[in-house]
Amino acid sequence: MNVKVYDFSLHLSWKILSVISRIDRFDASWTSVERIEGRNLPQLRHIATIQSVGASTRIEGSKLTDEEVADLLNNIGISKIEDRDSQEVAGYFNVLDTIVDSYKAIVISENNIKNLHNQLLKYSSKDTWHQGSYKQHTNAVEASFPDGSKKIIFKTTDPGFATEDAMRRLIEWYRMETEVHPLIICATFVYEFVSIHPFQDDNGRLSRLLTTLTLLQKGYKWIQYVSFEHEIENRKKDYYISLRNCQAQRPNEDITEWIEFFLGSLVNVQVKLEQKLALSEQQNHLSGKDKMVYIYILNHPDCKSGDIVSVLNISKPTVKRILSALTNKQLIVKKGRGAGITYNASG
Repeated sequence: MNVKVYDFSLHLSWKILSVISRIDRFDASWTSVERIEGRNLPQLRHIATIQSVGASTRIEGSKLTDEEVADLLNNIGISKIEDRDSQEVAGYFNVLDTIVDSYKAIVISENNIKNLHNQLLKYSSKDTWHQGSYKQHTNAVEASFPDGSKKIIFKTTDPGFATEDAMRRLIEWYRMETEVHPLIICATFVYEFVSIHPFQDDNGRLSRLLTTLTLLQKGYKWIQYVSFEHEIENRKKDYYISLRNCQAQRPNEDITEWIEFFLGSLVNVQVKLEQKLALSEQQNHLSGKDKMVYIYILNHPDCKSGDIVSVLNISKPTVKRILSALTNKQLIVKKGRGAGITYNASG
């Protein structure tokens, strides 16, 4: 069945309806999950925040690992934030924290979106000329790759009146639309925001923050406990392809491919959250030093056994035994070889 959503067409297939139904079934059970797992949720949110901040900034070219992001955030009040990667991490963390804590009070409006952009770039003196203001020059969506190269994905809305008018129309639609399913509204809003590319820079990072904001506002509270950004990073190629294929048809494009990608990514993070909740239940049965080691690994991604020995003051043989036990229980995973082996929490 072909339907009209905003300015776009969408083939509302059984596949899409099935995915929406699956997500909503999990969402309907969330109140019960929240009541049962309440004591584990702050830790899950902490882990998700580190993954989200790290992934979203790496998508745009940052080189910081999750462990480096965690160290930076732990010392954000005392560290000098001078390099570009650290500035982006600090800005993203502040905006994400604001969104999760205050999403009910943040009305989707031009002023509030501009303010979020302003806060996103608050640590970067080089960006003061454009932070919080719509673009003054033509820009284009580019993909950044590990080798430093970039590739233009698609052209965007012209600066000036065209961008202003497009943003006003999009926000009015978001606030007034009542017939379209909330997940489709969120996916469409984010797609059009990226297509407009209203700011001179950092539209990609802001679009992922707006994804979290709109999902929370539509009632999907569990999104704060798992990293949607991490999923996008893992599927970066598919992310850009789905955007590019739809964008190439502008105007009045068919956004079915993007909707399928967006919903599929949500299902994937939902499954990861379910796995994390199951692991949290296992964690509750850990005791003593085993739990200390597990919590350390949760809060220090990519750590080494030597780090654990040094920080927790536990003997090397004991740490080795605990790491083996946690690995066998699938609570943690190790990667690398020899002295280069590092550990991460599963999920």
